[in-house]
Amino acid sequence: MKIPGRKNRAFLFQHQTTMKDKQFETQAIRTQLPRSENNEHSVPLYLTSSFVFDTAEDMRAAFAEETDPYIYSRYTNPNNNEFVDKMCLLEGAEAGVATASGMAAIYTSLAALLQSGDHVIACSSVFGATHTIFNKYFPKWNISHSYFEATNPGAIEQLVQSNTKIIFVETPTNPGIEIIDLELLGQIAKKHKLILVVDNCFATPYLQQPLKYGASLVVHSATKYIDGQGRVCGGVVVGKKELIREIYLFGRITGPSLSPFNAWTLSKSLETLALRMDRHSENALYIAEALEKNAALEFVKYPFLPSHPQYAISKKQMKAGGGIITFSVKGGYEAATKFMDRLELIKISPNLGDARTIATHPASSTHCKLSKEERLAVGILPGLIRISIGLENKDDILKDIIQALG
Repeated sequence: MKIPGRKNRAFLFQHQTTMKDKQFETQAIRTQLPRSENNEHSVPLYLTSSFVFDTAEDMRAAFAEETDPYIYSRYTNPNNNEFVDKMCLLEGAEAGVATASGMAAIYTSLAALLQSGDHVIACSSVFGATHTIFNKYFPKWNISHSYFEATNPGAIEQLVQSNTKIIFVETPTNPGIEIIDLELLGQIAKKHKLILVVDNCFATPYLQQPLKYGASLVVHSATKYIDGQGRVCGGVVVGKKELIREIYLFGRITGPSLSPFNAWTLSKSLETLALRMDRHSENALYIAEALEKNAALEFVKYPFLPSHPQYAISKKQMKAGGGIITFSVKGGYEAATKFMDRLELIKISPNLGDARTIATHPASSTHCKLSKEERLAVGILPGLIRISIGLENKDDILKDIIQALG
């Protein structure tokens, strides 16, 4: 008996033709592996490290890449294929690769495509770990970078060098909630023949699809909203098939593979992504509006608040504002930490995108490895608080924030 799904390609995931013309929610729920002879309703877990072959010739042909069966779960696995196939459909991508975490997706993508001597242009307000890759590790391999302010993407063209290869951005940024004009980025990347990589973690493909604006690759920390319940770690990169091919081969050798169990969990989580993002966005907008005039705060920032500096861009490229708000507590570092300690319902955690509301103080946690000057340059003030608004009753969340502000 032949193994179901053996002919799925490891690096070019074939979209189910019946799903291409369906809407987002239907694609997220109905895209799944072919049923086995057991005729199961829900896709089974493929908890296996390797796969068997019918003949020695079958195995030879597979390793010679003359055929494309499943070989080894470090390369790919049926559960990984299903998860990636869904993400490709939802982002409008040609192909994709799953990884063990969001940072694995970012590092694997960049490392696979960059050579010694290459140059990267990135928004200065990238996530702390991404910042460390650019500033600590890439210099070891003679890969340089230049930063531009997320609020001034027009400055990118002044930074383009003869050895520039990639533009890397987050939008919305973490934790500053800055919005970058994806259409402008796509035009710049096309003009200079650069690879545009967009971290779409905060928005998810439900709220924003960067490939439509000219991005070459989209990366996600699936640990966040894709999972949505703080259960598993995972990452994914999707985009142009020729780039994904290189990323797949690099990952196949270096091994940042996503476990089948985590892939299965993330694929099931996608079934509720649209519902969850609608609720996250509804709650976050309500709370951001309620906090805007709070006397204890210096400012409140949320993409769909008219007071947001890039409000018009947010409305142009996002379906809703997402679940993250930031605000700065008057009194700086000490006042911010007191606020954190007073929270009752809301928990303190470095994570985000959970069904439960989470508070983070970036200056003392996620971005503490940056110097004070670097933090201030990207808007991480001593009193800045990032709130990942959950799915609880919005008034319960708001009451806890207000009482913690004193």
